[in-house]
Amino acid sequence: MATGFFGRLSEKLDKTRQSIVGGVRQVVTGTSLTDETFEDLEATLVQADLGIEMASALVADMRVKVRERRISEVEGLLELLKEELDDALDPGYQPPVPAPDGPWITLVIGVNGSGKTTTAGKLAAKQTAAGKKVLLGAADTFRAAAAEQLTIWSERAGCEILRKAEGSDPASVAYEAVDMGYARGFDQVIIDTAGRLHTKTNLMDELAKVHRVIGRRAEGAPHEVLLVLDATTGQNALQQAKMFTAAIPVTGIILTKLDGTAKGGIVVPIQTQLGLPIKLIGVGEGVDDMQPFDRHEFVEALFNQG
Repeated sequence: MATGFFGRLSEKLDKTRQSIVGGVRQVVTGTSLTDETFEDLEATLVQADLGIEMASALVADMRVKVRERRISEVEGLLELLKEELDDALDPGYQPPVPAPDGPWITLVIGVNGSGKTTTAGKLAAKQTAAGKKVLLGAADTFRAAAAEQLTIWSERAGCEILRKAEGSDPASVAYEAVDMGYARGFDQVIIDTAGRLHTKTNLMDELAKVHRVIGRRAEGAPHEVLLVLDATTGQNALQQAKMFTAAIPVTGIILTKLDGTAKGGIVVPIQTQLGLPIKLIGVGEGVDDMQPFDRHEFVEALFNQG
């Protein structure tokens, strides 16, 4: 039985593995790789939600390397694909963010149903378990259930929460959470925001206001803006990300529900097209099912047949 996060990751990526690795095995027949093989390979990668642009680029590069290395069988092609995906997921140099003189402020954003509030709670639980003094800010004031859900997470995590009456101004709640973070010596302030459709301009403007107000209270804050995306939505998640990053400066992506989709290939265009690192991935409901994203570990787990 698989143990540890790598084992769970391997198990939870089974649907995506069947889509990509299983798809490659289906398209490679015989001992020669033909033009039709590469066309089918490209279609397989598109279906796994790498996107047409990314799939075309990968297959074009693979065609050249197949000739150079004289690859003729499926195992060699899979090894090459593994190598290509690992390279494509390299986020490049990420300059370190200097530690602030006060709490580390994290703003959690995303659309409805992406797992945003649960993610904020898991972040708080992880930081509390690491010995940090954490404050959760319930700036989703439109949905009473969100504040209740976050309160339950604060109790599980053993951290404090700031919440206000339903309908309160989200920006003022965020400001007060940051102010409380500085006044009472918190190490981390994690602010949950209302889920919003990326196509609603007024809601995106409100999110930008929340971001500005936090910056007025603490220069350079928020230090982290994490966009939570639902992997099961595939290419739509990429479009959501483009709209959110146009509205405020997102610093990283959290990709949830990778265990419930065959579209796990979406990690590639998200990281390559947005130029943003995937910071965390979620493969289940438990706190330990959300872990830092490691591209080598992800690709190894994806191709792990054991």
